Amino acid sequence: MRTLIVTGTGTGVGKTVVTAAVATLAAAAGERVVVLKPAQTGIEPGAPGDLADVTRLTGGAVAVRELARYPDPLAPATAARRSGRAPLRVADVTAAASDTAAGPGVDLLLVEGAGGLLVRLNDDGETLGDVATALDAPVLLVASAGLGVLNTAALTAEALDRRHLTFTGTVVGAYPEQPDLAERTNLADLPTVTGAPLLGVLPEGLGRADPQGFTEAARCGLHPVLGGQWVPPLP
Repeated sequence: MRTLIVTGTGTGVGKTVVTAAVATLAAAAGERVVVLKPAQTGIEPGAPGDLADVTRLTGGAVAVRELARYPDPLAPATAARRSGRAPLRVADVTAAASDTAAGPGVDLLLVEGAGGLLVRLNDDGETLGDVATALDAPVLLVASAGLGVLNTAALTAEALDRRHLTFTGTVVGAYPEQPDLAERTNLADLPTVTGAPLLGVLPEGLGRADPQGFTEAARCGLHPVLGGQWVPPLP
């Protein structure tokens, strides 16, 4: 079973859409895919969360699992503390990954984090970076498109390097139809500041697509490394 950690340069950058895009292309290629969301925050019990979006966008072609949910839209550690519920721990995620690997014929496990790489899961300071280390899994970074992303992407790359983690590459999760100057030049600059390839650009609003249109857009927007046909722009 292959495992890929999906993190972001921040919140609202398109992590769930990118996770679903990678998942739907793998499923279309005949692979059995599981998407694991260790911590969901800002969603009440019983309400549809990120995994409901994954299920909808992939047409139910992938399995999903959520480990912990907290109602406040905060970092998992803070949200857990405020709710009085047990915090998520790295050991919980590794145990879930082991359970998934022991299942019948799972080819790909996608682990979607909350926010960025160093957002705290609990008050002991465990992070998604620690999850990636424990699973010895590569990391895919989902980046915003506009001004300021070069700094946050570079900081994430530095944090990955300090932890000796494999940085698979970056995907821009929501690229506008009419990009401004920063959004255009960032496509060329992201590989330079991160030292990792740009592996895709998905259009803004893709999360509203139907499953067939979503799969087609994912194929057009993701690099062959991620199962698509997208070709990076020339420098």
